[in-house]
Amino acid sequence: MSRWTAADVPDLTGRTVLVTGATSGLGRATAEILAARGARVLATGRDVSRLPAGVEPVELDLADQASVRAAAAAIRDPIDVLVNNAGVMGTPPTYTVDGFELQIATNHLGPAALTWLLLPQVTRVVTVSSLAHRGGGLDPDDLHFRRRPYRASVAYAQSKLANLLFTAELARHGVFAVAAHPGLADTALHANSLRRRGLGGLARPVNAVLCQRVERGVLPQLYAAVGPVAPGDYVGPRGLGETRGYPGPARRSAAAQDPALARRLWDATVAETGVTPDLRPEVGEDTEA
Repeated sequence: MSRWTAADVPDLTGRTVLVTGATSGLGRATAEILAARGARVLATGRDVSRLPAGVEPVELDLADQASVRAAAAAIRDPIDVLVNNAGVMGTPPTYTVDGFELQIATNHLGPAALTWLLLPQVTRVVTVSSLAHRGGGLDPDDLHFRRRPYRASVAYAQSKLANLLFTAELARHGVFAVAAHPGLADTALHANSLRRRGLGGLARPVNAVLCQRVERGVLPQLYAAVGPVAPGDYVGPRGLGETRGYPGPARRSAAAQDPALARRLWDATVAETGVTPDLRPEVGEDTEA
């Protein structure tokens, strides 16, 4: 892997990539870099006018299951790589039109439903998680904090843990699924979280000191999308506690490696989204001839 950079992205002529959340930050950088290397890039956003030039726009609000289904129905061509990049962080207690807590809806339930609906067309699935997945647990029976006190940081950590559990369960079902995280990247995600807490004035100096540039933060998900990875891999920055640096293997929390928790989340996700994935049994599970 060494010092892998965007210059190592191969020629992608003839390949099709779908990138969610491509209006800014890591998603926009992913879409622009892959398009520059010859890929046909389908890029999603709630406001398609904000998507970069050179992509095919797809209107999608991952917090709205009806929007997820409409977008999936509109995408008919084979997809070589699906990059589940879009996300929100640190939101106040907010519930979607489906009655879901906003962070789990946008960061997990929406991407999971989209992935399942598109699986017959998709070769590789990349889901973007976060270092924050280590910061809290996940309760599949209370994903929306109806019984637990709501804390924005805990809700975000839960959603990012869900990304890793979902990736692991996809891989156990024979899907080429990979996860990645950017470390600390200078994107609007961190800035918006600070603003919601009344700390907007700190957004620029905090990001400048703690975060690496988007051009570096995007490398792990690019590597996961086009590099020589294996199903179930998790890629992140290699330096300074995985906060920055070139891409390499990333560490998962113990909870992220819990297959029983992953199965419970999987079942809860089916129940919440109403999407039943058409997948082979788990690897190693007995099947009838």
